Amino acid sequence: MYIHIGEDLNIRAKDIISILDKESANQSPLVEEFLKHQREKLINLSKNPFKSVIITYDNVYLSPIASGTLKKRSSQMNIHEF
Repeated sequence: MYIHIGEDLNIRAKDIISILDKESANQSPLVEEFLKHQREKLINLSKNPFKSVIITYDNVYLSPIASGTLKKRSSQMNIHEF
């Protein structure tokens, strides 16, 4: 199943490794370092400050959609799969 993560972008749910909220991303030195190393794979989908960070196997996305909303979407997708 696919999850809409912002703009006109949908990604496969099984490709998502992690979804982090903005506060976790900004307060963790490890996440900051990770994002610095992933600059070439970083895709900013947010015109305003981002609300969540979505890490996939291929890219790292800065999304305007809150992590809680993305979690709900992924849970709903799992229910509809069966």
